Amino acid sequence: MFIETEDTPNPATLKFLPGRSVTGDARPVDFGDADVAAGRSELATALFGQPNVRRVFLGGDFVSVTKSDDISWGDLKPVVLGTITTFFESGRPVLSGTQSAPEHDVAPEDAEVVSRIQDLLDTRVRPAVAGDGGDIAFRGYKDGVVYLAMQGACSGCPSSRATLKHGVENMLRHYVPEVASVEQVED
Repeated sequence: MFIETEDTPNPATLKFLPGRSVTGDARPVDFGDADVAAGRSELATALFGQPNVRRVFLGGDFVSVTKSDDISWGDLKPVVLGTITTFFESGRPVLSGTQSAPEHDVAPEDAEVVSRIQDLLDTRVRPAVAGDGGDIAFRGYKDGVVYLAMQGACSGCPSSRATLKHGVENMLRHYVPEVASVEQVED
């Protein structure tokens, strides 16, 4: 099995492309630690079995791994490649059970605005950040403020705040006049 790797804007994160579906039609899943991954993904759990893996993000056709500062990619990359290869060769499913999108309380009068926001995020923003090994997740809308969480390689990335403020906020304000600002929240 040949797995390609790509750098991301976050120097602590590499994107691994196994050449096959990872989450398939399921939504991307971000695991901030081994406890969150336990029982939800054998692949993420196996990756967290490496002492210097700090975050695992599973996208439609890629896996992003964030390392600790204590190790170089030169030392960790072969171990991660081996773990991913072994997992996919086993034929086991990447995700266990059903993965549902988190629900958000949205005021009934904001439902149409939120629908437009989510459509723009799904069609214009998420594909771009997936290219960098991450995702952006809608976490709420209230009084003109859109709350978003950066995931995968985008979580902790030095340029994530600029992406939100200068890219996402400007686009949302242009297409959805009800949007006043965008705020980043942590998952």
